[in-house]
Amino acid sequence: MNNEKTIGITGASGTLGKELTKLFLAKGYKVIGFTHSRTDSEKNFESPNEWIKWECGKESKLKKHLKKIDILILNHGIYSLSRENSNYENSIEINALSTFKFISLFEEIALKNESLRREIWINTSEAEILPALNPSYEISKSLIGQLVSFKKNLLSSENKKRFIIKKIILGPFKSELNPIGIMSPKFVSKKIFDLGNSKNYLIIISPNPLTYLLFPIKEFLNFIYCKIIYRYTS
Repeated sequence: MNNEKTIGITGASGTLGKELTKLFLAKGYKVIGFTHSRTDSEKNFESPNEWIKWECGKESKLKKHLKKIDILILNHGIYSLSRENSNYENSIEINALSTFKFISLFEEIALKNESLRREIWINTSEAEILPALNPSYEISKSLIGQLVSFKKNLLSSENKKRFIIKKIILGPFKSELNPIGIMSPKFVSKKIFDLGNSKNYLIIISPNPLTYLLFPIKEFLNFIYCKIIYRYTS
């Protein structure tokens, strides 16, 4: 049992968020669910112990809640097929910039407390480098994927011990946003839990074998690039 551990999950009212909540509760964790919805605050044996409502652009107001969290799972996002410019703006704001604000806030909290180790797991999607038949989604996921890679690789060795970053790479799973997804959200949540509790940085769950080949290569190249940056800027 992990009653002393508190998990924060953004997008907790979505299909995968609900499955993750149920799984972590069953494992003995306390769960704080972050949601935009004003109607999803009911409490039962499958809901988070605490609901927190938030808005994109106002992430700084969540700092007091983030201080209570040991592992933060960033799972919120949108997937819209509209061709309007506003869709690109919304995708980048919600899928990338909002996520990065969460990362920065949680990093600040983690590095101020030397006695505790905190972890953050970020769902970037395999659309980070593979087609998803949705340009705005691909652009936003590519952006947050790069930001996460740089953030991890540019942390000092000491800070990496106190602020653990993990990247979740998911293939298509069945949800309200993707009703024809191949994988079940229950299967995906179980794999996230198992791989997240290992020493792996990349949590890859996909039916596409290319994902398991391309992402480690991409991350290795990012690692080498960041080593070069360290060498010439130190």
